[in-house]
Order: sequence, then structure tokens, then C-alpha cells
Amino acid sequence: MAKRELLNQFKIMAPGGSATPAPPLGPVLGAKGVNPGQFIQQFNAATAALNGKVVGCVVRVFSDRSFEFEIKSSPASVLIKEAAGIEKGSGEPQTIVGKVTMDQCRKIAEEKMADLNSADVEAGARVIAGTARSMGVEVVGA
Repeated sequence: MAKRELLNQFKIMAPGGSATPAPPLGPVLGAKGVNPGQFIQQFNAATAALNGKVVGCVVRVFSDRSFEFEIKSSPASVLIKEAAGIEKGSGEPQTIVGKVTMDQCRKIAEEKMADLNSADVEAGARVIAGTARSMGVEVVGA
């Protein structure tokens, strides 16, 4: 068997359990040397429990055109919007569009702990609170 050499590594974001090979995902995968149909099938099976929640994914493509992927947690902004009950963050500075509590920030930090660059959950909660403030979401109890 030939040695598998890593050719390419890239990141994508897609809805868990309901991704399709239609644009924008399919063309990106095809351009990077990944069979979109195969990838979508495996990705949807691995993320079936997430049911439409946007998740990050790191894809590695090898010289024999095989691939492997690693599912990451949802972006902090998606989790903050969900917790605050808003559709999008503020486009203008100093404009408050929603509120989250520090407890909600702690929950989000616990969910994202593997992907955060923090020593503990409290530090992670402060990172999430900072992200929320930059989106125009007020953090209550900080």
C-alpha cells in the first residue's frame, strides 16, 4: 500500500446533519480534491445529533484522494446568538441588540472548552463574554 501523504488541510463550516453538496460547500470540496458526495454523507452521519447547528470542521486530504475530518464545536458567535435569542449581532459599535448572563457564557465556555485557548472554564467564560460584547450583546452579571 502506498504511503499516505498529506496534501491539503482546510477548514469549513456547515450545518450539522443537513449539509448538501450544493454551493457553497460542494465546489470548495471539489476544488480541494475531496469527493463532495462521499464527504457530505460521512459528515451528515457524524453530525446527525446537531441537526442544523453550524459546526466547524477541519478536513485533511491525502495523496491517494482519501480524506479525514475532525468536527469542532460551533463558533462562539452562533452559540451567543442562540443564547441571546437574536438573528445577528450589531453592525454598529455601542449598539446593544441582546443580553446574555454570565452563567450562559459559562455554559458556552464548557461546550467549547476543547477549542478555547483558556486554562479553565472561568477564563473561557470571560473570552465568550468579550466576544458577546464585540457583537453588541450585553453581558449581565459580569
